[in-house]
Amino acid sequence: MTLRFRTILAESRKSPASVEQGGLTMNITVGEDADRKISARRDMVLIAVIAIVAAVVCVKFNLSEALLKWTRPFERLQLDELPAVLLVVAISLIWFSSRRYFEANRQLRFRRAAEVQLAETLTENKRLAQQYVDMQENERKALARDLHDELGQYLIAIKLDAMSMRESMTADPGVHDVARAMIANIDRVYGMVTGLIRQLRPVGLDDLGVTAAIEHCVNDWRSRLPLVTIEMSLTGEFEALDETRGLVLYRLVQEALTNIARHAKATRVQIRIAAGPAADSGRCIEILIADNGAGADLSAPRPGLGLVGMRERVSALGGSITLASERGGGFQVKASVPMAGAPS
Repeated sequence: MTLRFRTILAESRKSPASVEQGGLTMNITVGEDADRKISARRDMVLIAVIAIVAAVVCVKFNLSEALLKWTRPFERLQLDELPAVLLVVAISLIWFSSRRYFEANRQLRFRRAAEVQLAETLTENKRLAQQYVDMQENERKALARDLHDELGQYLIAIKLDAMSMRESMTADPGVHDVARAMIANIDRVYGMVTGLIRQLRPVGLDDLGVTAAIEHCVNDWRSRLPLVTIEMSLTGEFEALDETRGLVLYRLVQEALTNIARHAKATRVQIRIAAGPAADSGRCIEILIADNGAGADLSAPRPGLGLVGMRERVSALGGSITLASERGGGFQVKASVPMAGAPS
């Protein structure tokens, strides 16, 4: 992103006309314009006061005659020409400062135009990221439905056939053994399919809501991690939460628990999710997930994309996420997601 920003600045310096032709406008607020005018007036008043004071002093003390008198003994040094030289230096400094001022002002305009373009690029990236996440969730939903409706039904039909073979009185004993083995294998495959469906689509999200889906996810991990104490607190109103934000909450909890199971070696996990009133569009959902595990060095490069995915999901909804950890000090994830009205 830094490289992109530098590229925009370089292009703006090379061709300022192209920046203006791109439809970029200066977002200067009324307050900033008013402050600039007040500052300019203040400077003009100060210059006028100084000039008047200088004129009064020169008239009162006849500085020109006094200066001529002081420099007459040093006529060989041409000190009487010093005022003209100082006047030329002053004019040159005024010209130099005005050139620097206009150049700085021009660079500031280009920088502001580049910042506007960068902000538009970031907004577009967020929108594309959210569209990608929505597309991914829709594909997962369709795949989970196909696995449940198609493959699940075929497995049940095969199991029923195998059960008929096992219960058949005319079949050979060997056929009965094969049927029992088929039933056992079908049960294992069905269990794997059920697990895949749960990973692809939260159980109960469409019918019971995000609260039930998160509780089911946490209970599932409690059964997988019997030595880990998982405490969960859900407070607030989640009924009116849209599907996108509900999925973000669920994926945050799911990814955090997955990372804890893989890397943390924790014995205690705390999950807190608090939401404001549904009618208040300015409120946010606050998420806290912390463990007492081995922790991690956040400055070290991480090969996985789980934390990156969490950050992208939250950022796409206009939220924020903070990670805190140190070696041996556990891991903490804090996230804030707007209840509604965030840019997506």
